[in-house]
This record gives sequence, structure tokens and C-alpha cells, in this order.
Amino acid sequence: MQLIPSLDLQAGRSRLVFWPGAATGSGTPTDRPERIAEHFVGLGAPVIHLVDLDGAARGSPANIEAVQRVSRAVAVPLQVAGGVDGPAQIELCFAAGATRVVVPLWAVAEDKDTLRACLGVAGDWLAVGMDARPERLREYPWRRNPPPQLDDLVAELVAEGVRRLVLSHGGAEPDLARLTAIRAAHDVDLLLAGGVTDPKVLSSLAAAGVNGVIVGEALFTGAIDYSAARRKLDSATTRGLST
Repeated sequence: MQLIPSLDLQAGRSRLVFWPGAATGSGTPTDRPERIAEHFVGLGAPVIHLVDLDGAARGSPANIEAVQRVSRAVAVPLQVAGGVDGPAQIELCFAAGATRVVVPLWAVAEDKDTLRACLGVAGDWLAVGMDARPERLREYPWRRNPPPQLDDLVAELVAEGVRRLVLSHGGAEPDLARLTAIRAAHDVDLLLAGGVTDPKVLSSLAAAGVNGVIVGEALFTGAIDYSAARRKLDSATTRGLST
């Protein structure tokens, strides 16, 4: 399972200042996303997830220059979310150096033409992001009645060619049975974003078949130590392969 650092971009900078040496008073704090990305890639991060907060607010990518700086600084895939609501926005992100994009569920769930156009540009590098909590799915103003269940939505998206999902707000108390069932029933990569603050949860998510966990603020606050978490995951994987 991949452990993917996430950076929130705002006005060209990281929303949170990163200071890996804060505990000892060493090093220099920074809000430059390219430097933060370099730090985590140096620790072995396989992917960097970038959230364009300004883009999400206005409905189109806004931190393109920041994405460009990160793409020049690191040689790993960049996954961009926020303001990526259609094929034109995907093309803009790709031109800036992104290699993966996340479109929100609301932009494509009931608009198959837009979904197919997005897939036409991004192909397997497209992910659909959704808040999978049942109450949030029920609250969405669906045009269909009754509202679809999560399993139905996943099946519809996979049938159209979606190969990656990003489920948000599910990390604090993950529904492991549901995650395991999705992975067993569908040919789809499952990434979990938001809420993971306890490194002990990571092993359970890996056992459930989750392909990647996107971690942001917990890395900045020190709640999760990236290197230690990766070592623990690698050790768990090794033990699983040897049994």
C-alpha cells in the first residue's frame, strides 16, 4: 500500500508551513510546495498529491505555477485535485506537469458525457473523488430517485472505465468491511484520503486491500512520521508474504 503525502496549495504556496526539524529546532520551515515535495520524495514517497484549494473554490485550476514548480523538482507522479471538473481542466493540469487528476463525483456521476470526455483525456490516470459516507451520498441533490448507494456508484463508474477512486473522510474510523468488499468486487484502485491521524490504522487499511492512503495535515503536525509509517507498512507486507 502506498503512503502518499498531500499538500494543500493556496496562492501558490502550501497552506501549512512544513518544518521537519521543529522538535529539535533544526532546519528551516518552508511553505514552498516544491521543497516540501522534495523532502517526502527523498524519504521514498511514490506519488505526491496536490490539492488546489483556490481551484476548488473557483471551479478551475488556479495554482498552475505551483504545480509546475513541483513537477520540475521531483520525478514522481503528481496527482492533482481541486478545480478539475472537466476535460479542459485536465488538459491544463497535464500541461503543468501533473500525471494524474481527481475529478469530483458530482461533476460526472450523472453526466456520462463529461465522464467519457474526461476519460478520453486522462484514461487510466483519471480518478473520481467522492465522500463515501452514506449520509453525504443521501444529502446530494440527485436527479434520480431513490439516490444511488455507494456500491451502485462504484459499479457504474467502473463500467464506464474508471480505474481509480479517491474516498474522502473515511480514515479516522474506516469501514474496513466495505473497503474490502469494494476491492473484491471491482477492478479499481482504491485510495483513501482524509482523517488518517493514527499510524496504527494504516496496517488495517493495507489488509483491507486499500491501494494507497493520502495523508496531509498529520504529516505536517507530526502525528504521523512518514519514514516510520513506511517502515511499518513494509514490515507488515514482508510478514504477509512470508506466511
